[in-house]
Amino acid sequence: MINLEDIGIHLPQGFLFRNIGVQINKGDKVGLVGKNGAGKSTLLRMIAGDLQPTEGRIHKPKDCTIGFLKQDIKIDTTKSVFEYLNTSNVILTTINLRIDAINKALVERSDYESEAYLGLLDELNDLNHEFNVHEGFLWEEKITSTLKGLGFNDEELGNPLSTFSGGWKMRAELAKILVNNPDAVLLDEPTNHLDIISISWLENYLKTFEGAVMVISHDRLFLDNVTKRTLEITQGKLLDFAFAYSKYKIVRAEELERLGDAAKQQEKDIKHTEELINKFRAKKNKAAFAQSLIKKLEKTERIQVDNDSVSSMNIKFPLSKHPGKWVLELEDAGKSYGDKLLFKNVNITVGREEKIALLGANGTGKSTLLKLVMGRIEAEGKVNYGHNVNVAYFAQDQAEQLDPTKTVFETVDDIALGEIRTSLRSVLGAFLFSGEDADKKVGVLSGGERTRLALCQLLLSPSNFLILDEPTNHLDIQSKEVLKSALQQYEGTFIVVSHDREFLEGLTNRIWDIQDHTLKIHHYGVQEFLKRKMAIVSTRGKVEMKQQGSAQTKKVEKEPEPKLSYEEAKEAKRLKNKLNNQVSRSEQAIEKLEKRIVELDAMIVELDYSNEENAKKVLNEYDDQKRELDVQMVLWEEGTEGLMELAEA
Repeated sequence: MINLEDIGIHLPQGFLFRNIGVQINKGDKVGLVGKNGAGKSTLLRMIAGDLQPTEGRIHKPKDCTIGFLKQDIKIDTTKSVFEYLNTSNVILTTINLRIDAINKALVERSDYESEAYLGLLDELNDLNHEFNVHEGFLWEEKITSTLKGLGFNDEELGNPLSTFSGGWKMRAELAKILVNNPDAVLLDEPTNHLDIISISWLENYLKTFEGAVMVISHDRLFLDNVTKRTLEITQGKLLDFAFAYSKYKIVRAEELERLGDAAKQQEKDIKHTEELINKFRAKKNKAAFAQSLIKKLEKTERIQVDNDSVSSMNIKFPLSKHPGKWVLELEDAGKSYGDKLLFKNVNITVGREEKIALLGANGTGKSTLLKLVMGRIEAEGKVNYGHNVNVAYFAQDQAEQLDPTKTVFETVDDIALGEIRTSLRSVLGAFLFSGEDADKKVGVLSGGERTRLALCQLLLSPSNFLILDEPTNHLDIQSKEVLKSALQQYEGTFIVVSHDREFLEGLTNRIWDIQDHTLKIHHYGVQEFLKRKMAIVSTRGKVEMKQQGSAQTKKVEKEPEPKLSYEEAKEAKRLKNKLNNQVSRSEQAIEKLEKRIVELDAMIVELDYSNEENAKKVLNEYDDQKRELDVQMVLWEEGTEGLMELAEA
């Protein structure tokens, strides 16, 4: 579907990557990985058409539609969240405007028998049919369910988008992409602004999405659950692996080990060749031989190994001193902002060495609760610390408190104590500050780099009670592993807010869940918590649909039945039988077609493309089945709507 042919991009400092060739097919679920600065976002921008390659070409079908979620979107509109999505589909919007114009004209005109009037009726009928084919009658329902899946509630759907934070605008943009069902979806860090429930909803959506998906993410579990293929940009090249992230890491590690051995052997061979050249180049009878060795050496392509020094890092949070049996006590704690109540009557005691994950949907008050514990905001109730408690706090805006005039190294050197001072550069390397990066001024760092530095600084601060608010937001997968390992070895108490499920799993022994303005405590793992949450969300959705259906049924039952003449009743019965037969035949056909498509999906995954004749046969049948399914769906919808109209009449 999308073919990259010898792509390259040149920057002032040289080529970021070049000679990249890869094909993305319909249904591919691809994870794009690589170190920071390797060019992942740049590659997505080129595929989306936002950036032109310096070399090579990108081939896409003319009618190929692409939805691209960037990290730095800017939305400034007075439209409501719902209206922003409702007007995003050009086809449906155009049809709607024309239908409105025709209906207005029909009301104003009285030449009911004229060709012009009848022509408008025919056009209106055609437009309604086209609207149905494009699922226009399900459009508003689709928008609402998508927005709710991504965390918006009913009250927020009518609010102007300009009143939302950047993270919520990002969610609205993601919802706009999903409801328009493009051929390919490109997602650059989509989980950064989603809570743990919304991430699970997005995973389930992408699993069943029929188009291609290419995603950049530092969420290992998200990549494993969504993708089946991994592309890695490394040393200016693109490597293709037919596995999800975790399996790719194993295969890649084995490959790097082999490359390392080959590189060592090559170094020995080169050294030996250089010794022969030095030995024979001055001798007349061996000069030609030496020259041939020189040419051979010049043509030798050096094996480059992308070593992963981060994975071997073992860093620990230093413990200041042992506290008493309990470290924190909250008495009748609560907080409201105006009329908006976040939580109230929170009474809880935190024991020594408890490991707590604070979870809940965005906006429920997680960060507020941590600020209350730290005494940074005024609130109801009391906060009491235990004996010898020494708190270290990582806030979401921690990066803004760093001194911009200091270097990266000076920032950590000022606070480091003990033996760890001897390995400060290794610690910085674990958080992606390697080589000359350590000598950069904090003032020139990006927002993400500052956040990583602030977390690194916290790692060097002795404490016995850690409070961490979204510490993983700007860390890559390897750096998160370093942080998780450090927390697992920490002998003190911590409370952590994070939406990264893989990071939290096996890390905590308590879950605090802010829901319905109160704090609930759970003693099971994150996966079990999430499973129960999703079951509750699903049940609520079904109950709401059932209640809506019941309300509609009651409403219909109260309406008086129309009285028809004998001929009208006879015709209505004939039409009803015809429509019932049409719906029944379509339902049977849809069931068979969907079953066959599932079988063909499984065949395509294992398809041997070297057997062109068989591959073509399978792919053609797949396309035929999909087309026939679309036809039967339209027939089913027309029959169902006809029955509904007949009942109303």
